[in-house]
Amino acid sequence: MYNIGDKVVYPMHGAGVIVGVEDKNILGETRKYYILKMPIKEMKVMVPVNNVEEVGVREILSKEEMDDVLEVLSGYDKVKMPTNWNRRYRFNMDRIKTGDINEIAGVVRFLEKIDKEKSLSTGERKMLSGAKQIIVSEMMLVYDKDFDEVTEMVDSAILKE
Repeated sequence: MYNIGDKVVYPMHGAGVIVGVEDKNILGETRKYYILKMPIKEMKVMVPVNNVEEVGVREILSKEEMDDVLEVLSGYDKVKMPTNWNRRYRFNMDRIKTGDINEIAGVVRFLEKIDKEKSLSTGERKMLSGAKQIIVSEMMLVYDKDFDEVTEMVDSAILKE
């Protein structure tokens, strides 16, 4: 069980701080929810307390682990990608859904590389933006830096060849 003030990651949404635990009645059923405050756009997310393991909520990474994520962003993605954009989209979405930040970083790295060579489809551009936001939100909490500083770190890592 997590406590108020804990920094956690909610896959597909990113990292946040637990700011409360509330009972909510939804569709006639009262359940306890963690209230997460996300560092990007000050968004609040409710996560059912009894579903945290099922949805993959985890503690944020250490600084050393996050340094490894920056290495993934600046490295070469060895994963063989489908060439058809539709299959590639599904493949990358499955990688993001794992909640593994290194997989998400690989998706960001790959999509950024494709975007330099040719323009991404609207769906892939949205995927890139969402995946980047997941990484940036966790980095903001791990490194205790603001959005612009962390975005610069991510972009600099991606530009390394």
